[in-house]
Amino acid sequence: MIFRIIGACLLGVVLTGCSGASLNPLDWFGPKDDIELVTLEPKDGWDAVDYDYRGPIAQVTRLSVERASGGYIIRAVGNPPRLGYWEAELVPENDEVPVKGVMTYNFMVAPPPWATATSRPQARQIHVAHYVSDVKLGGARSIRVVGANNSVTARP
Repeated sequence: MIFRIIGACLLGVVLTGCSGASLNPLDWFGPKDDIELVTLEPKDGWDAVDYDYRGPIAQVTRLSVERASGGYIIRAVGNPPRLGYWEAELVPENDEVPVKGVMTYNFMVAPPPWATATSRPQARQIHVAHYVSDVKLGGARSIRVVGANNSVTARP
């Protein structure tokens, strides 16, 4: 029994000597070699450009503007051409500044990375919401959400 315990401890010390751990007895009394680290990062660094691969949804089917604390919640429903579209967002135009009393948003979605089925329109529906404060809404009389084939307007 004692030989098994001593053998297990000895085996543990020997196996840690094979790794880069601080329990390696060969590294206890000497300096570690300076090893140059190699990375996959380009020498000039990564591009800081952020690409938006999303496009407008095919059709905006519904739009509602609901009162919330200190502003409004804009809810929109749209139908893409097939299943699998994702990362939906209402992207404001003109930095959320109303132009001629109309605040405009683009209903943007990301296409699926693989081929998908078309399915029924009810299965393809995408719901998205966006909060806008009373301050940003300012003098806007209506809110418009734009898709690829149509746009829908609602009043707050």
